[in-house]
Amino acid sequence: MPHAIGSAASSLPIQAEQASVPPAGDVELLALASESSRKLKSAIAVRVVGQEAVVELMLVALLARGHALLVGVPGLAKTLLVASLAEALDLSFGRVQFTPDLLPADITGTDVLQDDPGGRVVRFLPGPIFHHLVLADEINRTPPKTQAALLQAMQERKVTVGTHTHALPDPFQVFATRNPIEQEGTYLLPEAQLDRFLLEVHVDYPSVAEEREIARRTTGVQAANVPQVLAADAVRSLQALVPRIPVTDAAVELAVALGRATRPNDPKAPPHVREFVRFGSGPRGSQALVLAAKARAALRGDAAADVDDVRALVVPVLRHRLVLSYRAEAEGVRDVDVLERVTAAVG
Repeated sequence: MPHAIGSAASSLPIQAEQASVPPAGDVELLALASESSRKLKSAIAVRVVGQEAVVELMLVALLARGHALLVGVPGLAKTLLVASLAEALDLSFGRVQFTPDLLPADITGTDVLQDDPGGRVVRFLPGPIFHHLVLADEINRTPPKTQAALLQAMQERKVTVGTHTHALPDPFQVFATRNPIEQEGTYLLPEAQLDRFLLEVHVDYPSVAEEREIARRTTGVQAANVPQVLAADAVRSLQALVPRIPVTDAAVELAVALGRATRPNDPKAPPHVREFVRFGSGPRGSQALVLAAKARAALRGDAAADVDDVRALVVPVLRHRLVLSYRAEAEGVRDVDVLERVTAAVG
């Protein structure tokens, strides 16, 4: 079986192998993953109109134990999507509104001195990060020091306050939101920090029919309740299943080739990459492609991940790992344009 990959940031090697028949217990879990995917989409649709592609990618991130960055203008239900997903699962939910005056301790928690019958004692008061699903709202509105506190927790899944280290809940996943059009009062996310996100998911405007339904549904008297679909133990079982899903040699080769093709200094980089990309994806991008492909296969109930899974995830997995050149910006070339041409060139 392939080596286990705990997250998109894992440094463990990926071993390619051909598709094989999974154990009986895993067959049952695959059936549960497929059924739960359908039910979760229906449950979220009770509260959120449309955005099916976004929900699909959120479920990929959930099963892969990865973090996701949701990018979109205000009013597209990014916050509601995450809250609805948490409500459909037996997982705790925490929200952090990022502001310019937010401090690291406001996220992680702090030690406080309290009176006790035996005298004064120091107790740790956990911050809002101590939840299973954490919504980091408008993450680019807070200074780099506070961003780093969150992203360190995302990487290590624990926080250190004073001399003590505190483990975060299992599972622990962050869904961060970012407004792409408003620059005043915002801070750029460094590329090394962006690399910690498994996926960057762009949330688009709804269709005309969807917007009509949104207007009707959200101006009524009572908001719909999201039904619970999975218990916490079932979520953890499905997350543990994903690393055990086989991946074909061709899928691994494609994932590595796609990642390397985004690097302008690579001998096999396409001409448009040399022209429009300053820095390409590192090895973590290839790892993330394979891991996300496994999660996507699990959501379909398939026993192995293949090249189609990898191709379907190229843009959300790699787009935030590229640094485009000034020429690309001047000519209006987008990261998705580069990745579409890379995928066509690599095959």
